[in-house]
Amino acid sequence: MRPEQVERLARQLLVGEMSLEAFVQQVAKPGIADLGQAQVDLDRPSRCGFPEVVYAPGKSVELMEKIFQALLERQTEVLATRVSPEQAAPLLARFPQGRYNEIGRVLRIPPPQPTPKPPGPQGRVVIVTAGTTDLPVAEEARETALWTGADVILIQDVGVAGPHRLLAHLDTLRSADCIVVVAGMEGALPSVVGGHVACPVIGVPTSVGYGASFGGVSALLSMLNSCASNVLVVNIDAGFKGGYVAGLIAQKLAQARAASSPSPASTSEQKNLVTI
Repeated sequence: MRPEQVERLARQLLVGEMSLEAFVQQVAKPGIADLGQAQVDLDRPSRCGFPEVVYAPGKSVELMEKIFQALLERQTEVLATRVSPEQAAPLLARFPQGRYNEIGRVLRIPPPQPTPKPPGPQGRVVIVTAGTTDLPVAEEARETALWTGADVILIQDVGVAGPHRLLAHLDTLRSADCIVVVAGMEGALPSVVGGHVACPVIGVPTSVGYGASFGGVSALLSMLNSCASNVLVVNIDAGFKGGYVAGLIAQKLAQARAASSPSPASTSEQKNLVTI
């Protein structure tokens, strides 16, 4: 259980909104939900920063309902990737508070009592697509980064066939903690972006392209051979992985900024010292 969850339960206990028995039951819940076909890892946030994510292909709607319910009972926002429209329809009927991104094939369901964002600016992720055909992978990355709690900006269709289009967004790119660049064909865009910014650039090769692109292998190899030192690469069409890693980087940087910022109390103390 995450520290903020324990703190929320403790506050409910202190003000009388929760009994001692209920508090103990919540805190002492097992770290794994045994659903037979699935063993849901409930302690992953405390180890890895974010909860377990559901990969939908090959799973029945009934099994996903059980997994979602186990996560929601822990006040965990559900993120399910590669959800087909046929799977999404009955799941949304069961969980009407959910939101389905049909382009990215991502389903997100907020918990009954969502944890509010911490005050102040959050980490920022910018997602860039080379072409509009790359949008499904970019939307998967965008939904994933949003799920991590990051502020997310999407820049579309600024590939190297028209390099002047990218230059119009340099200020936005340079404001990012991490950038995810989604590109198919020859996969050159991450290198171009990397040469303009001082933050990690995650290249996501897509399977977009003609025969010699080999289903994204050409873009993958180009990105791996990038001359830009700040470019790293995930798997072909792996928008989820790009968004997840970018969200993790942005979260850590936001936490570091918050920790290094002077508190209001210390700021007023410094002003008093100056006055004296």
